[in-house]
Amino acid sequence: MNINDDVVKELVSKAIDAREHAYAPYSEFLVGCAALGSDGKIYTGCNIENVSYSATNCAERTAIFKGVSAGCLSFEAIAIMGARKEEKPGLCYPCGVCRQVLAEFSADEGLKIIIAKNIAEYKITTLDALMPFAFVEF
Repeated sequence: MNINDDVVKELVSKAIDAREHAYAPYSEFLVGCAALGSDGKIYTGCNIENVSYSATNCAERTAIFKGVSAGCLSFEAIAIMGARKEEKPGLCYPCGVCRQVLAEFSADEGLKIIIAKNIAEYKITTLDALMPFAFVEF
């Protein structure tokens, strides 16, 4: 699938909206994500913290798991937006655990990752660039 400007802007917009639902009372770091499935649907997610931290779920995994639970097993692109509650968003990259989950469900042609400050300022990279030599075979 071609990830054109319109698709990028839609994904970033949905990531911004998803960030509004983040539950982050401990870190106050709010993250939203929108994932474009190979089925053409967009799945959104936010980070959901837990006082034990290890039970916290990142926005990226929330979005991917929503897609997988709806039957979508591969994704073309994701947009991520995150920052502390009172700060202007900067570039927020996926953590290592999320990168591994993304590798599991990346479309054959490779996952595009859109790191957004806002709808007009973003950087597009690939999962391969962020995680070369991902563990993808057993």
